[in-house]
Amino acid sequence: MSTYELPTTAWPSTYGDEARDRVGFFTDTSLCIGCKACEVACKEWNQVPEDGLEFLGLSMDNTGGLGADTWRHVAFVEQRVEVEDVEGLRWLMSSDVCKHCTHAACLEVCPTGALFRTEFGTVVVQEDICNGCGYCVPACPFGVLDQREDDGRVWKCTLCYDRLGDGQEPACAKACPTNSIQFGPLDKLRAHAERRVEELQGRGEEHAQLYLEGPDDGIGGAGAFFLLLDDPEVYGLPPDPVDTTRDLGEAWRAAAGAAVAVVAGVAGALLWGRRG
Repeated sequence: MSTYELPTTAWPSTYGDEARDRVGFFTDTSLCIGCKACEVACKEWNQVPEDGLEFLGLSMDNTGGLGADTWRHVAFVEQRVEVEDVEGLRWLMSSDVCKHCTHAACLEVCPTGALFRTEFGTVVVQEDICNGCGYCVPACPFGVLDQREDDGRVWKCTLCYDRLGDGQEPACAKACPTNSIQFGPLDKLRAHAERRVEELQGRGEEHAQLYLEGPDDGIGGAGAFFLLLDDPEVYGLPPDPVDTTRDLGEAWRAAAGAAVAVVAGVAGALLWGRRG
């Protein structure tokens, strides 16, 4: 078993001896060239429908964001920078994907069990079980989940679950020409990522930072984490994502306590009225 200790509610305990090392993605955005090979490979392998051939006017990004028909999205962020006292332009590019959260709110709110945790620690939607209720859509703190307009069911990245079962890496990582998208056991990816960010900071990239790499954030760490060259907000990512079901237990207890207090108050009023 992997030494990367990010246990979830269903992995590895419920799989017993069948549990595999938790795997995922490390996306090094400093290596991304914006070629979109990952987007194409994802669509081809998973037979994801086209997501609209529209000119958005957002630099070179005409995908716009993740959705039911876009499981990989390459963001292009244009920044004005000064180079030797001359104003220049640089692109920050990053391939976004489902984060396969340790504490996955989408999985917790699914009433049919369509969302489940695999033996690899990833989160997958079973399209034949999804009833299109949409509860998982607002539950995701990253806005990843989306429903298809034709049937209402939810679709997202599966981390190529079928390929993992055959010992292959996901199609997007396989197609990436610069190794910006790296796949493997999370413990090894995290160790490599820590060395990489130190290297970039030593070369003058002051804002180089890891995002979602550890268990101390609001989702308990992610199965897809990133090396960013600027703050998460610059890439359209939430700076402090939180599992939206985290406080539900406390909320229900508070509601139950309030209900008991109301009932007690009403009962007390009735008894007092009878005595009067």
